[in-house]
Amino acid sequence: MKASAYFAQSYAEARRKFIDAAVAAGQEPRAHAHPLLGRDGELLAMDVARFGPADAPAVLIISSACHGVEGYCGSGIQGALLADAGLHAAAAQAGVALLYIHALNPYGFSWLRRTTHENVDLNRNFQDFSKPLPRNAAYDRIAHLIVPAEWPPTPEVKAGLAAFIAEHGQKALQAAVSGGQYDHPQGLFYGGHNPTWSQQTLRHVLQEHGRRCRRLAWLDLHTGLGPSGHGERIWAGPDDAVAVARARQWWGPEVTSIYDGSSESALLTGLMWLAAGEECAQAEYTGIALEYGTVPFDQVTDALRADQWLENHPDAPPALRTQIKRQIRDAFYTDHDAWKARVVEQGVQAAHQAVAGLGA
Repeated sequence: MKASAYFAQSYAEARRKFIDAAVAAGQEPRAHAHPLLGRDGELLAMDVARFGPADAPAVLIISSACHGVEGYCGSGIQGALLADAGLHAAAAQAGVALLYIHALNPYGFSWLRRTTHENVDLNRNFQDFSKPLPRNAAYDRIAHLIVPAEWPPTPEVKAGLAAFIAEHGQKALQAAVSGGQYDHPQGLFYGGHNPTWSQQTLRHVLQEHGRRCRRLAWLDLHTGLGPSGHGERIWAGPDDAVAVARARQWWGPEVTSIYDGSSESALLTGLMWLAAGEECAQAEYTGIALEYGTVPFDQVTDALRADQWLENHPDAPPALRTQIKRQIRDAFYTDHDAWKARVVEQGVQAAHQAVAGLGA
């Protein structure tokens, strides 16, 4: 099949395609139903399909839509992997169970948002909420500029951000905005004050499927950072030099890390992947986030700012709402055949490499 055939134009279509592909590959997915409905009144769910016995010595997780709207890309890649008979045969021969998790954040996928229905960035939500949460002083200083009272931003807001960049640099702005913050519930990259539905549901999935294996790997699919169509392989786990070295043996020396400054990503807090070690402590863990570029960083940031402003102003004019929603989708999904073919090719390669690494 042509790569573009695996992709969808809505969450509901993506979910249908995932279920159909899983059934065609031999498994009926289990639906973990979300408490709310989707944009078109459809059922929302975190759908899980496992291929391989419950006592498989190794498990590879392949997940999509941690950041909602990014699921347009991730779901398409999952469809291509489900149709890859060679991948499934290699996994079975190597004793590797394949665990597909479709739409970690189905609400954001359906409603064209990066956040959960709690307005939380799922990949900043994995904190011990019984302890004091991290402070992001840099975000505090520019919160009123990042999500301003008016949209489009006023000249004063633009000048304020330009002054911050002039003083601290573009990388400092990226770190301040994307690193995670816990004091501005109506701001960007908000990590929340409680576990979200998606966090709790994912932990249940990890407990069910990840506690009997000796080796656990995770391929988590993301978009919105880096050159268009290029999939940066970012270490997805704790600051563990031995595990990072193992990831580079599997996926190549180009695997980057937020801990040593080699990644396009800033240093983040409250990371989802840390749950693998917490819930499946018996397993040796190796994981990457495959982060595909779409449009330049400033365009992605502006789309996020606009979308959060829209969330804070539900009475916005319909024409502006439509424009912003198109902007946010285009920031995280490139609806062109060549881009889709390129991201599928890299996703398939990374999955085969993970199976080989787990089976070695």
